Formats: sequence, structure tokens, C-alpha cells
Amino acid sequence: MDNDKLKQKEIENRIFLIRGSYVMIDRDLAEMYNVEVKKLNEQVKRNIERFPHKFRFQLNET
Repeated sequence: MDNDKLKQKEIENRIFLIRGSYVMIDRDLAEMYNVEVKKLNEQVKRNIERFPHKFRFQLNET
């Protein structure tokens, strides 16, 4: 398997179906971009206009 297909497979393995939507967990995104989860979430909060609501959500217990 070539390197591009391997990378694609690694990304595909990090996509989950949750409540009818395909999502990636912040932990996985942070790892892919080589940043801390806390820093990733801070940047999302600081640049909220760049992240439309349909592209982000936070799970709760209910």
C-alpha cells in the first residue's frame, strides 16, 4: 500500500458515525495537526466564525 493510501486509511479510521453524523474527535484532529487538544479547542473558540455550527458540536450526557 502506498503512503497516500495509508494516510487516507488512517484518516478514514478516525471518522465515526455519531447521532447520524460523521465526525472526527478533537483528540484525533489535534494529533493530525500536531497540536495539543487544548490549543485546538482554544483556536476554535477564538475563530468561531471560521467553524460553522454544522461543522462542530460538543457531546453531552443526554
